[in-house]
Amino acid sequence: MSRPKITVVGAGNVGATAAQEIVRGNYADVVLVDIKEGLPQGKALDINSAGPVLGYNPSIVGTNSYDKTEGSDIVVVTAGVPRTGDMSRDDLVTTNEGIVSAVTRDAVERSPEAILIVVSNPLDAMCHVAKDVSGWTRERVFGMAGILDTARFRTFIAWETAAAPKDVTAMVLGGHGDQMVPIVSATTVGGIPLRELVSGEQIEALIERTRKGGGECVQLLGTSAWYAPGAAVAEMVHAVALDQKRVLPCTAYLEGEFGIEGLYMGVPVKLGAGGIEEIVELSLSDEERAELGRSAEAVREVVGVLAGSR
Repeated sequence: MSRPKITVVGAGNVGATAAQEIVRGNYADVVLVDIKEGLPQGKALDINSAGPVLGYNPSIVGTNSYDKTEGSDIVVVTAGVPRTGDMSRDDLVTTNEGIVSAVTRDAVERSPEAILIVVSNPLDAMCHVAKDVSGWTRERVFGMAGILDTARFRTFIAWETAAAPKDVTAMVLGGHGDQMVPIVSATTVGGIPLRELVSGEQIEALIERTRKGGGECVQLLGTSAWYAPGAAVAEMVHAVALDQKRVLPCTAYLEGEFGIEGLYMGVPVKLGAGGIEEIVELSLSDEERAELGRSAEAVREVVGVLAGSR
């Protein structure tokens, strides 16, 4: 039985970490692509060399060409530039629009049956770019953000309640940024509703830290985070490649779900071999639904910067 082929475009911190986590699953062959000569080859060599220690079969190649990606089952796009202090939001959108457009064209030409997972920022807008360029259905083009935001929320809750992080169940929806919407009504610790364990003031502090979690990492590191984002990408790849039917928060194209039309937003989806196999419309409080609506408007503003935008 042949192993799935997974392509990760971008051998920076997030791409390389995602590739390593996928390889450690020991079920797939990974191709790591980057335009910088030597970078993907060197990182692939390093990841392969860890195999004997960590117990996986060396199964990753690095390349500056898309030829080795041909026939990929899943393509992960992490390529793009980070926002610098002198770069406006609009500059970031237009710069990465060009990069993600080119990457998507090259990748889908060689893997027309693949599923496309977008990680590049601004995430919500870049999902629109990838969908438009590929011409693929929404089931096959979606983004990683909600798993990362939810992981941060779960971590902060675990610290606040002195509980094991794996016992914290939570869901963060909406746009990827200050407009994200942690769903407190669906948050529990060991099955106990969060509101029964901590005060409303504590919950607001947890939500605020979650919304600023990415920025907190940038402030401390001087660059964006990569361990948690890479792990979040790998969780999505596992769900699709292994047909796990996981219900996870992902950035999906909505066609009326949650009252939102024609926009990529973070919502719960069922991920399996077909990509997004179902968008799960969980019950929201009136306040949460209103927050999601406000988040949608903020996302539309960012998407509106795209060339020939909708």
